[in-house]
Amino acid sequence: MSRTRRTAEERHEQFVAAAVTAFSHGGYAGTTTDQVARLAGVSQPYVIRLFGTKQELFLTAVNHAGDRIEAKFREAARREPTLASLGQAYDELLAEREVITMLLHGFTASADPAVGEPVRACFGRIYETVRELTGATDDELRDFFAKGMLLTCLGAMRVVGPDPAPRQPWMDRLLNTFGH
Repeated sequence: MSRTRRTAEERHEQFVAAAVTAFSHGGYAGTTTDQVARLAGVSQPYVIRLFGTKQELFLTAVNHAGDRIEAKFREAARREPTLASLGQAYDELLAEREVITMLLHGFTASADPAVGEPVRACFGRIYETVRELTGATDDELRDFFAKGMLLTCLGAMRVVGPDPAPRQPWMDRLLNTFGH
Protein backbone atom coordinates (compact mmCIF):
# COMPACT_ATOMS: atom_id res chain seq x y z
CA MET A 1 0.00 0.00 0.00
CA SER A 2 1.47 3.36 -0.94
CA ARG A 3 1.22 6.46 1.20
CA THR A 4 0.12 9.73 -0.27
CA ARG A 5 2.85 12.34 -0.06
CA ARG A 6 1.80 15.64 1.35
CA THR A 7 2.55 18.86 -0.42
CA ALA A 8 4.85 21.38 1.25
CA GLU A 9 1.81 23.50 2.07
CA GLU A 10 0.00 20.55 3.67
CA ARG A 11 3.09 19.70 5.75
CA HIS A 12 3.41 23.34 6.81
CA GLU A 13 -0.24 23.34 7.93
CA GLN A 14 0.36 20.10 9.81
CA PHE A 15 3.27 21.67 11.71
CA VAL A 16 1.36 24.86 12.44
CA ALA A 17 -1.60 22.85 13.75
CA ALA A 18 0.76 20.85 15.97
CA ALA A 19 2.39 24.07 17.18
CA VAL A 20 -0.99 25.64 18.01
CA THR A 21 -1.96 22.54 19.97
CA ALA A 22 1.34 22.34 21.86
CA PHE A 23 1.73 26.05 22.60
CA SER A 24 -1.94 26.49 23.52
CA HIS A 25 -1.44 23.87 26.23
CA GLY A 26 2.04 24.76 27.47
CA GLY A 27 2.64 28.36 26.49
CA TYR A 28 5.84 29.71 25.00
CA ALA A 29 8.16 28.91 27.89
CA GLY A 30 6.56 25.58 28.72
CA THR A 31 6.59 24.05 25.25
CA THR A 32 9.54 22.54 23.43
CA THR A 33 10.09 22.09 19.73
CA ASP A 34 10.41 18.39 20.50
CA GLN A 35 6.81 18.36 21.76
CA VAL A 36 5.66 20.05 18.55
CA ALA A 37 7.66 17.59 16.47
CA ARG A 38 6.13 14.60 18.27
CA LEU A 39 2.62 15.97 17.69
CA ALA A 40 3.43 16.47 14.01
CA GLY A 41 5.00 13.02 13.75
CA VAL A 42 8.43 14.24 12.67
CA SER A 43 11.85 14.77 14.20
CA GLN A 44 12.70 17.89 16.17
CA PRO A 45 15.58 18.82 13.82
CA TYR A 46 13.11 18.77 10.92
CA VAL A 47 10.86 21.30 12.70
CA ILE A 48 13.89 23.54 13.33
CA ARG A 49 14.98 23.20 9.72
CA LEU A 50 11.56 24.42 8.59
CA PHE A 51 10.99 27.21 11.13
CA GLY A 52 14.50 28.13 12.28
CA THR A 53 13.77 28.69 15.96
CA LYS A 54 11.18 27.94 18.58
CA GLN A 55 10.40 31.66 18.59
CA GLU A 56 9.60 31.67 14.86
CA LEU A 57 7.44 28.59 15.28
CA PHE A 58 5.58 30.26 18.16
CA LEU A 59 5.03 33.45 16.16
CA THR A 60 3.78 31.39 13.23
CA ALA A 61 1.26 29.76 15.57
CA VAL A 62 0.18 33.16 16.98
CA ASN A 63 -0.28 34.55 13.47
CA HIS A 64 -2.26 31.45 12.51
CA ALA A 65 -4.64 32.17 15.39
CA GLY A 66 -4.91 35.82 14.34
CA ASP A 67 -5.51 34.83 10.72
CA ARG A 68 -8.25 32.41 11.81
CA ILE A 69 -10.02 35.18 13.73
CA GLU A 70 -9.64 37.65 10.89
CA ALA A 71 -10.99 35.12 8.36
CA LYS A 72 -13.98 34.38 10.59
CA PHE A 73 -14.70 38.12 10.89
CA ARG A 74 -14.44 38.62 7.12
CA GLU A 75 -16.79 35.70 6.53
CA ALA A 76 -19.33 37.17 8.97
CA ALA A 77 -19.04 40.64 7.43
CA ARG A 78 -19.91 39.25 3.99
CA ARG A 79 -23.28 38.30 5.46
CA GLU A 80 -23.72 41.43 7.58
CA PRO A 81 -20.94 43.99 8.19
CA THR A 82 -21.87 44.86 11.78
CA LEU A 83 -20.21 44.45 15.15
CA ALA A 84 -23.09 42.21 16.18
CA SER A 85 -22.41 39.85 13.27
CA LEU A 86 -18.69 39.77 14.03
CA GLY A 87 -19.51 39.17 17.70
CA GLN A 88 -21.60 36.15 16.76
CA ALA A 89 -18.71 34.88 14.67
CA TYR A 90 -16.39 35.24 17.65
CA ASP A 91 -18.86 33.33 19.80
CA GLU A 92 -18.47 30.49 17.30
CA LEU A 93 -14.69 30.76 17.53
CA LEU A 94 -14.85 30.20 21.27
CA ALA A 95 -15.46 26.55 20.39
CA GLU A 96 -11.94 26.52 18.92
CA ARG A 97 -10.34 26.81 22.36
CA GLU A 98 -6.81 26.20 21.07
CA VAL A 99 -7.06 29.21 18.75
CA ILE A 100 -8.12 31.64 21.45
CA THR A 101 -5.70 30.16 24.01
CA MET A 102 -2.88 30.45 21.48
CA LEU A 103 -3.61 34.15 21.15
CA LEU A 104 -3.61 34.56 24.94
CA HIS A 105 -0.22 32.86 25.14
CA GLY A 106 1.03 35.31 22.54
CA PHE A 107 -0.13 38.21 24.70
CA THR A 108 1.54 36.80 27.81
CA ALA A 109 4.84 36.20 26.00
CA SER A 110 4.86 39.78 24.70
CA ALA A 111 7.21 41.01 27.42
CA ASP A 112 9.94 39.56 25.19
CA PRO A 113 10.54 42.35 22.63
CA ALA A 114 11.14 39.84 19.82
CA VAL A 115 7.72 38.33 20.51
CA GLY A 116 5.86 41.44 21.61
CA GLU A 117 6.18 43.44 18.42
CA PRO A 118 4.84 40.71 16.10
CA VAL A 119 2.04 39.86 18.56
CA ARG A 120 1.01 43.52 18.78
CA ALA A 121 1.08 43.69 14.98
CA CYS A 122 -1.18 40.61 14.83
CA PHE A 123 -3.66 42.16 17.25
CA GLY A 124 -3.47 45.45 15.35
CA ARG A 125 -4.39 43.67 12.10
CA ILE A 126 -7.46 42.18 13.77
CA TYR A 127 -8.41 45.59 15.19
CA GLU A 128 -8.02 47.36 11.85
CA THR A 129 -9.93 44.57 10.09
CA VAL A 130 -12.90 45.08 12.41
CA ARG A 131 -12.74 48.86 11.86
CA GLU A 132 -12.56 48.36 8.09
CA LEU A 133 -15.38 45.82 7.95
CA THR A 134 -17.84 47.63 10.22
CA GLY A 135 -16.96 51.32 10.17
CA ALA A 136 -17.30 51.29 13.97
CA THR A 137 -16.26 54.28 16.05
CA ASP A 138 -13.27 54.17 18.38
CA ASP A 139 -15.59 53.81 21.39
CA GLU A 140 -17.54 51.00 19.72
CA LEU A 141 -14.30 49.22 18.83
CA ARG A 142 -13.03 49.56 22.41
CA ASP A 143 -16.24 48.04 23.77
CA PHE A 144 -16.24 45.27 21.15
CA PHE A 145 -12.65 44.29 21.92
CA ALA A 146 -13.15 44.59 25.67
CA LYS A 147 -16.06 42.17 25.48
CA GLY A 148 -14.07 39.91 23.17
CA MET A 149 -11.09 39.84 25.51
CA LEU A 150 -13.34 38.97 28.44
CA LEU A 151 -14.92 36.17 26.40
CA THR A 152 -11.44 35.00 25.39
CA CYS A 153 -10.42 34.74 29.04
CA LEU A 154 -13.70 33.00 29.90
CA GLY A 155 -13.16 30.59 27.02
CA ALA A 156 -9.64 29.78 28.17
CA MET A 157 -11.02 29.09 31.66
CA ARG A 158 -13.72 26.84 30.15
CA VAL A 159 -16.56 29.07 31.31
CA VAL A 160 -17.80 29.29 27.69
CA GLY A 161 -17.16 27.04 24.73
CA PRO A 162 -17.02 23.26 24.46
CA ASP A 163 -16.68 21.09 27.55
CA PRO A 164 -17.48 23.87 30.03
CA ALA A 165 -16.38 23.70 33.65
CA PRO A 166 -19.05 23.13 36.32
CA ARG A 167 -21.22 26.22 36.62
CA GLN A 168 -20.79 28.63 39.49
CA PRO A 169 -23.24 31.44 40.29
CA TRP A 170 -20.84 34.19 39.24
CA MET A 171 -20.50 32.60 35.81
CA ASP A 172 -24.22 32.70 35.17
CA ARG A 173 -24.52 36.29 36.39
CA LEU A 174 -21.68 37.43 34.15
CA LEU A 175 -22.78 35.46 31.10
CA ASN A 176 -26.35 36.74 31.45
CA THR A 177 -24.98 40.24 30.78
CA PHE A 178 -23.86 38.94 27.37
CA GLY A 179 -27.03 37.06 26.60
CA HIS A 180 -25.24 33.67 26.85
